[in-house]
Amino acid sequence: MARSARRHAAIRALRSRLSRVRLRVWRALLPALFAALFAVAAAVSPTFAAASPAELDASTVERILALDPDHLTARDVNELLALAPAPRIIALQGSLAPVTMQPFAEFLIAMGYPVARLQNPRDGSLSYGSFGKSEVLAGTLAWDYEREGMMPLLIGHSQGGMLALKTLYELAGAFSAAIPVWNPLIDAAEPRTSIVDPADGRERPVVGLRVPYVAVLATGLLPRLLLGQWTMIPKLFKVPDTVEEFTGFAIPWDPIAGTFAHPEPYAATGSAVVRNVVLPASYSHIGLPRAAHLAADPATRAWIDAWTPATDPASAPDAAAADTANLLHAADIWYSVKRQWCREAQRVLRAARERRP
Repeated sequence: MARSARRHAAIRALRSRLSRVRLRVWRALLPALFAALFAVAAAVSPTFAAASPAELDASTVERILALDPDHLTARDVNELLALAPAPRIIALQGSLAPVTMQPFAEFLIAMGYPVARLQNPRDGSLSYGSFGKSEVLAGTLAWDYEREGMMPLLIGHSQGGMLALKTLYELAGAFSAAIPVWNPLIDAAEPRTSIVDPADGRERPVVGLRVPYVAVLATGLLPRLLLGQWTMIPKLFKVPDTVEEFTGFAIPWDPIAGTFAHPEPYAATGSAVVRNVVLPASYSHIGLPRAAHLAADPATRAWIDAWTPATDPASAPDAAAADTANLLHAADIWYSVKRQWCREAQRVLRAARERRP
């Protein structure tokens, strides 16, 4: 009996040791296993799959390269740009939880922008939160650029506009000399602060990258004071060189943004091209993202398709015959978005053509 008890005790001890060994092995293998699974998911994820220049025939490539980015028709978008690579658009919502940028993203999609290039890769949503860290967003931009060869565009509403601006300052090195690359698929930093630049194959730091286009909607000083965002108060209306083209939209007498009759204009600190657009005082701060209806109405859609910076706002469709709410900034942003889309697609296609033997 004693011998049997000892044998059973030895067997239990051996099983316990084996269980602990298996647990240690799994703990050692799981990180590598998950990393491999995430790598496979990233490789096949349709959300991140941009159109490949190699898939376009020579005639289509030449037609896209012949487009004038400043004068694009709806037909150009639907028949040609829809076939070309498109930069990701990150639409950053304001601080009020029910107000997202989804309606504005839906407007862009209805006008012809690829839905996959607006979706958040983690959950497929069309609106990004605006209380995240600016260094994370900067690292995400770098990750996306390295992977797809196109820097994303930023459109921020209210608090989202502040985050977009702060991210530009992150890229300018205003807060840190080095920014980790951030993988949005696993929502984690990678152990590096540089990328391989797809333009020339050279390694370069995240700091110093430039965003092609940023638009901010109703981003005022008052919320920065209320939310204690002290570092951005002296920087809020100064646009650094880490963006090529920047448009700021403001509403006079906006009680949420804290603007008066003449909103403070944005100004470039260097070479950025900065535009200021003062919207009608009748526009609603909270309602600015609501634009999907404009693409559904033939009259407003046609006006938006034909809009250029030289268009007279007085030529807009009669408000009595169509819902023209948010028409002006929707037209302005769509013009800039399709212009940047065309420019970036042409750049990528030219680079691919030059690499061919």
